[in-house]
Amino acid sequence: MSMNRFTFPALKLVAGALCLAAFAATAQDKAAPAPTAPPAAAPAAAATAPAPAAVKIDTLKRIRDTGAILIGVRESSVPFSFVDAQKQPQGYSVDLCLKVAEQIKSDLKMKNLEIKFVPVSSANRIPALLEGKIDLECGSTTNTRDRQKQVAFAYTTFVAGIKMLAMKSSNVNSVEDLRGKTIVVTVGTTSEKMMKQLNDERLLKLNIIESKDHNDSFKAIEDGKAVAFPMDDVLLYGLISKSKSPETFAVVGKYMSVEPYAIMMRKDEPQVERIVNRALVDLFQSGEIRKLYNKWFTTRDLTVPLNQYLKEAFLVPNAYPAWP
Repeated sequence: MSMNRFTFPALKLVAGALCLAAFAATAQDKAAPAPTAPPAAAPAAAATAPAPAAVKIDTLKRIRDTGAILIGVRESSVPFSFVDAQKQPQGYSVDLCLKVAEQIKSDLKMKNLEIKFVPVSSANRIPALLEGKIDLECGSTTNTRDRQKQVAFAYTTFVAGIKMLAMKSSNVNSVEDLRGKTIVVTVGTTSEKMMKQLNDERLLKLNIIESKDHNDSFKAIEDGKAVAFPMDDVLLYGLISKSKSPETFAVVGKYMSVEPYAIMMRKDEPQVERIVNRALVDLFQSGEIRKLYNKWFTTRDLTVPLNQYLKEAFLVPNAYPAWP
């Protein structure tokens, strides 16, 4: 397999108090050719903009015809999908998608399969998929009921939960501590939607700053422009681990949701879903998934214990959406 290195089912998640309490207890949380330019990423879209109509694409036929698969990656979703110091895509989700690409290469009996990494953001990842700019999205995307109306999700490969990042000196420990203050959200994320809903329901009178990616949201906290950044806890730990002064930040508050992450695909392509899920099941059953997990989540800078819901997902593969 040659790679174009980009320059830059069964058990349901339980709801309610049992879900949040149990989850909170466990979540402390090969020779490559010269680089070539990947297809342009889809332009950023406003979170409230209507979703584009899906272009009818036969993904496997296009891969056969072009000899390439287009994988959407993120720049700052550490440790799932990010760009390293050499501007190369890295991460847990990227590794999973490389395994999927190997399965596609084998099933299509292709001697060579070119992998083209395409940058996407929280805001444009779904349009990029629907418009055919990418074939798979390999980042930190939560499988939700609303998103399932537009796209398909593979089996769950990680389970996170929304908390808040804040400076330790801010004395922010709960959503109520945010009343009348400024927070920052990343556009196109489930946490953006949740915080806007909480703001309306609880009359919090928040000033909500919107940023295009997680790095910008984190910088707003660093620069004192916002007091809290609500996001999936594992991503917050990842951002802190990469900061210059990690000791000044904290991940605070109770879990506000349970977030199952999965590879995102176009709807109504059952053959693609079967190939992707078969590759994942092979990883789950062989135990290789544990090695990949340890590679990215048990490190000197970041340690995230394997929680009970992810253990279940590995034992009994499922594509259940987020709660609530």
